Amino acid sequence: MTTRSTELSILFFSVAKWFLLATVVGLLVGLSSTLFLIVLQSSVEFTQSFPYVFLLLPVSLALSGVITARFAFRARGYGTEQVIRAIHQEGGKIHPRVIPVKFIATIVTITSGGSAGNIGPCAQIGGALCSTFGQFIRLEDVDRVRLVVCGISAGFAAVFGTPVAGALFAIEALWVGRLSYGALFPSLVSAFVGHQVAANLGVAYLSPVFPSVPPLNVPFLFSVGLAGITFGVAAFAFVEIMGLGKRLALLTKTSSVLTGVIGGFVLIAVAFLFSDDYLGLGWTTVAQALKGDDLPWYAFAVKAVTTSVTLNFGGSGGILLPLCFYGAALGSAVAQGLGMDPATLAALGFVSVLAGATNTPIASLVLAMELFGPAIAPYAAMTCAMSYLLTGHRSVIPTQLLHESKSPSFELASQQEIERVTLAIKSRRTTLTKMFFGKRSSPESSDE
Repeated sequence: MTTRSTELSILFFSVAKWFLLATVVGLLVGLSSTLFLIVLQSSVEFTQSFPYVFLLLPVSLALSGVITARFAFRARGYGTEQVIRAIHQEGGKIHPRVIPVKFIATIVTITSGGSAGNIGPCAQIGGALCSTFGQFIRLEDVDRVRLVVCGISAGFAAVFGTPVAGALFAIEALWVGRLSYGALFPSLVSAFVGHQVAANLGVAYLSPVFPSVPPLNVPFLFSVGLAGITFGVAAFAFVEIMGLGKRLALLTKTSSVLTGVIGGFVLIAVAFLFSDDYLGLGWTTVAQALKGDDLPWYAFAVKAVTTSVTLNFGGSGGILLPLCFYGAALGSAVAQGLGMDPATLAALGFVSVLAGATNTPIASLVLAMELFGPAIAPYAAMTCAMSYLLTGHRSVIPTQLLHESKSPSFELASQQEIERVTLAIKSRRTTLTKMFFGKRSSPESSDE
């Protein structure tokens, strides 16, 4: 039988071990993320001096597709979903080749105008570094998996400058309906260290924006509730648009080169029809939305299309930043319809669509408080929760494992990848819908 003193000793040494390992991970990922972000920023600044650089998109998407197909196929697309697949299915093992391939393919994609983000690449590069480090020091699978989770949190924090949200995102994004509490402490340590390394090396972050949020009151809460429904439906739509792009890319049945060329010409057409504001990282437009500036009402829809085409037709990059662009632009549009402050709705959309599309409502709520101040917390809590539920059993991270259903009316097999989940409506003898609209159950047949 384990004595209390033995238990305490084991836990003490476990905390000490993970403090040390997470600190090393934070340093590694902070340095790698900083290098990536500096190179990306320098490359973007250089290419932006050419007004029509997006005309290179057919070449860049084709090149990105060829690089990833030949050297590291799992560096294609978003990045985060591949790290989570490695955590669940491969004991946290990620081939080191992913590091240079993801780095180069993402730079090629974004600098020419591909609509992708920089968080996913940092998470995947960081996860691969952590996996390599874990294999080098001969960690067991369970410890290597936890190390890779720390890589995700440090990468998120290094890019966004929000260490607590980064740590929570890393442990919440693995499952739908479950948190990996065992990884919370090392995830927090690696996130804080990664953020401090990046910040001290000159990584610039989104300036804090504190929208004018009124005191809690019923009319405003009702309006926020309507916005929350819109954000949930929009998150649902974003996931479906990404899935549609994937199916269309597969239908082409062509080589990586031709698929990239097709996607590039589609993006060029979008840029000429609308604007090149919907290409690239999109930080400028996000900042405008969060300041309350007017945006075209359709901006969110165009961004969803350009992101789906970029990441499904050969491009490499992240999905989280485009999601935040989509949510902020949608919030700005919803504010115009509801007569509300556009900066407040943009901030709520920024985090709420992220919460729904990635099934991370807790991390997204904390992200709202870290970026926009504590006053927004009651409203962000409601819209994030509503978006999470209304998105349903789908995700832009298809390798998440489903732990529990979002409604007792659905019967689902747990511990499946969410993209493989099959919905079945559960027969329930007593429900609110039946009570008001259906045939009333007899006392003998109703649930007790």
